[in-house]
Amino acid sequence: MLHLTVWLRGTKFLACGAICIGVVTQRGLAQRPDTLGIERAYQLAQKNYPLIHQRALIAKTKEYTLSNAAKGYLPVFSVNGQATYQSAVTSFPFKIPLPGVTLPTYSKDQYRIYAEADQVIYDGGIIKNQQKMAETSQVVQQENLEVELYALYDRVNQLFFGALLLEEQIRQNELLQKDIQNGVDKARALVANGTAFRSSVDELSAQLLQADQAREELLANKTAYLDMLSVFVQQPLGDSMILVKPLAPAVSDTVTRPELLYYDYQKRIYDLQSDLLHAQLRPKLSFFIQGGYGRPGLDVLSNGFETYYLGGLKLNWNFGGLYTLRNQEHLLDLNKQSLDISKETFLFNTRLVQRQQSAEVVKYRKLLQKDDAIIGLRESVKKAAAAQLENGVLSAHDYVTEVNAEDAARQNSILHEMQLLQAQFNYQNTTGNISTTHSINQ
Repeated sequence: MLHLTVWLRGTKFLACGAICIGVVTQRGLAQRPDTLGIERAYQLAQKNYPLIHQRALIAKTKEYTLSNAAKGYLPVFSVNGQATYQSAVTSFPFKIPLPGVTLPTYSKDQYRIYAEADQVIYDGGIIKNQQKMAETSQVVQQENLEVELYALYDRVNQLFFGALLLEEQIRQNELLQKDIQNGVDKARALVANGTAFRSSVDELSAQLLQADQAREELLANKTAYLDMLSVFVQQPLGDSMILVKPLAPAVSDTVTRPELLYYDYQKRIYDLQSDLLHAQLRPKLSFFIQGGYGRPGLDVLSNGFETYYLGGLKLNWNFGGLYTLRNQEHLLDLNKQSLDISKETFLFNTRLVQRQQSAEVVKYRKLLQKDDAIIGLRESVKKAAAAQLENGVLSAHDYVTEVNAEDAARQNSILHEMQLLQAQFNYQNTTGNISTTHSINQ
């Protein structure tokens, strides 16, 4: 059977599927390795969620992109070849040979093969822009991943608190069965003394069977919740596992959701793209050296194959981007405005959810205050009914009615307590202040 810890009015109990209730101290619980709290459930669900593996891929992508951008400062080597045939070549206008001078004749087929190395001196800031873009893109992707994880936390909340609610309902069902069994024993004693009818025992026995049926249904539902939760945390939730009921979280109204960082860094990307447009319009300066072999070489008076080399500076200044610069900047501005609208819409919807969840928290707190008073009154009436049943002045039917009324009051209190806790943790999730102490990412 799965063991769970439950709190009722400041006392912590250890409960199991059968009637097995004992006090568990905070120190004793802290020393046990087979406990699962809500924060640990968040961590395990995050660790085992398939999407989390993208985090390493995103970091590796950034690393490769930065490395590639940095290589833009390294010299670029190239090998080129060319073979041409031309319709005319350089000729000399001298008709009469000059004494001691042999005029060259040039072949119309010419050949050249050469290697060249280019070293960037100034690129207008393009490489630095690419590095900043890689770093910002990584943050955008990481924040987008965090957005997906918040949907995961919401599902963990539903399963974790659903399982806790069912366990406390099972415990209350056990107390109900004890009350009914107590009535059965008293009714049997009255029948044995000839002061009650057998039908009183039958009615109470039937009610006991119905309570046991309800218990079986609760156990089946609890097993289903725990099976689904075990899929998320990738950990078997067996007999020795204790689900720890959390304390009420400290609620903060400040919205720190990852969507906000996502919007901010996405705007930063548009700013970097604007910087890139201007960087591409700046002049580019580089140093080059070239060495080759061909016909003709650098000697204009020679028609033979020669080796050669040359080096110097290259200046390139392309103004083609000016034609589209203004339109490109307008498009980037429109994209940033669209992001601002998306961010405002997200905050608007988030505040609406905050208001709704805050109202739920207030509602459940008020209901719990009334629950304590109702339970006290119902318990008093039930005890009086038990005494009356024992004295033969109250029918079994009326006793069952009072027992069920007290059980309903306690079930309502259990439900409201869990609804309050879940509403508080949902509020944390909505505002982005969910607690994952000792996160796996640290």
